[in-house]
Amino acid sequence: MNIFQQILFKYWGFSSFRSIQEDIIRSAYEGHDTLALMPTGGGKSITFQVPALAKDGLCIVVTPLIALMKDQVENLKKKGIKAAALHSGLTRHEIDITLDNCAYGDYKFLYLSPERIETEMFKARIHKLNINLIAIDESHCISQWGYDFRPSYLRIADLRVLLPGIPILAVTATATPEVAEDIQERLHFREKRVFKMSYERKNLVYLVRNVDDKHKHLLKIINNVPGTGVVYVRNRQNTQDIAIMLQKEGISADYYHAGLSTEIRNKKQDEWQNNKTRIIVSTNAFGMGIDKPEVRFVVHMDLPDSPEAYFQEAGRGGRDGKLAYAILLYNSSDKTKIEQRIETSFPEIEEIKRTYEALGSYLGIAIGAGKGEVYDFNLAEFCTIYKLSFTRAFSSLKILEKSGYVELTEEIDNPSRLLFLMGKNDLYKYQVANAHMDGFIKLILRNYAGVFSEYVKIDEKYLAKLAGLSLKDITENLILLGRAHVINYIPRKKTPLIIYTEERLDQKNLFISPENYHQRKERYLSRINSMVSYASGVTKCRSQILLEYFGQEDAYRCGKCDVCTSRNELDMSKYQFDIILTQVKEVLQKSPTNTESLVDSVKQPPEKTIVVIRWLLDNGKITKNSEGLLMWGK
Repeated sequence: MNIFQQILFKYWGFSSFRSIQEDIIRSAYEGHDTLALMPTGGGKSITFQVPALAKDGLCIVVTPLIALMKDQVENLKKKGIKAAALHSGLTRHEIDITLDNCAYGDYKFLYLSPERIETEMFKARIHKLNINLIAIDESHCISQWGYDFRPSYLRIADLRVLLPGIPILAVTATATPEVAEDIQERLHFREKRVFKMSYERKNLVYLVRNVDDKHKHLLKIINNVPGTGVVYVRNRQNTQDIAIMLQKEGISADYYHAGLSTEIRNKKQDEWQNNKTRIIVSTNAFGMGIDKPEVRFVVHMDLPDSPEAYFQEAGRGGRDGKLAYAILLYNSSDKTKIEQRIETSFPEIEEIKRTYEALGSYLGIAIGAGKGEVYDFNLAEFCTIYKLSFTRAFSSLKILEKSGYVELTEEIDNPSRLLFLMGKNDLYKYQVANAHMDGFIKLILRNYAGVFSEYVKIDEKYLAKLAGLSLKDITENLILLGRAHVINYIPRKKTPLIIYTEERLDQKNLFISPENYHQRKERYLSRINSMVSYASGVTKCRSQILLEYFGQEDAYRCGKCDVCTSRNELDMSKYQFDIILTQVKEVLQKSPTNTESLVDSVKQPPEKTIVVIRWLLDNGKITKNSEGLLMWGK
């Protein structure tokens, strides 16, 4: 076993790497700037965690998703690996302690949200850190061509100045060739170096079902495909409605969306993970960081915004390598919904400016103030006070984010934390002088380790149960110890955050570039149109369409999707079918013609040509006009 295999076996229990994982690891370990393109479930985190563990020093991991960041840190800690996270939900003192621990405490990973990079505290302390690798997760966020561009990611290039010579490993599951090129440019790669795992999922069968009654067809899928599944919808209310509909049919189902409390979301997720719930009906809030291998089907009730989003969500099926299905339910009404979605996703520029003005008033920020400040933010309350549409206000804030004025984080659930400020000698003196607090202090010390060196998460309810006290008594004791400077106690807080990346401007000085606005709208439309083509197409393999979208030019027909199985019944090769299809299309796009003339125009066996024409008619690709002439349809 080489050093990488030893680390893999020690911490993950695997004896060998998947596909190109070891090539990526070796490239990063040898100091090369590296871009790794790997599909969802391909094991991206291992590619930067293993080389970082193989070297002395600390790996910085930049990631935009705070919930995922916290999960990864917890998972590393469970393996006995020291890891910490810095994000906008922490206090200045927590950040200070964390950076100290990373400098002097043998930590291996520091997870970082991108906006922390340009803070003075981070810049002043980074030279005290022994950095061995910079890992950029979700690296497509740095590209304006990507489907999830985040301006804060552009600051990552500053790390090249702060840490000259330190290699970068950028990873993503969703990058077109254009985006892959842009990632390397924006991260100032010293040389272009890309490792690409095939996006092909041979065990995942892509299906599109054009049905009027989606609920009825969903029941049919669930009753015919054994095992657990995920059903994606766009609307929070629909998650509950569909889950209740399934429950009435005797199916074990639950719903999930970002509007639920953290406790409820965690409970629902755990019950699904542990097979107590068979079906989870969710918005796209569900899935990040979820790695349940035995998901047998993923159903989309609504059209996703992009092939990137669809590929990532559908890819949560069949991670155990066994047969699974990715099913998109589609009908003509979806096109109307898409038009409405475009309108709500791109409010007019004047409406965006009004939302910005209302935001400044809501948060009480003076003109010229606020830069770098972090504010708790309740979007529902904000919309109620200023009589704004929830979806349009959210879209306006996302456009302001992409324009570099503010950042809106997902909801952060920060549990209560504490750190002992007194050393052990002073603490002993305090306990002697304050005998009534002695038992309570000992209770904390018995149940929580590391409280003198770092902020530790605590559970007041758990302490109340152990002490036989009320929750109010526990909280009052913690506050009392805080006032006496024995501890620093930070009560639990759960909220999304708004970060002002620039000072608040007067509305007339706020500039939303019409050119950038329209470019983003055009790219959004392009991705939507790609999804419509995927859903409505009946002539090209579903897997091929997705793979070619991501630049995999050597993609073959999967032989298992609805298009392939339909064409397999024609008893001819893909090559012959495509030749006939191309010639039929060329003739009919020039002018309508009758069947006999069309067959004569195609230089292939007439019986084969007739079969293809019949198939194209059945699938709506060619139609007949009032005179009975054939013409190209969609």
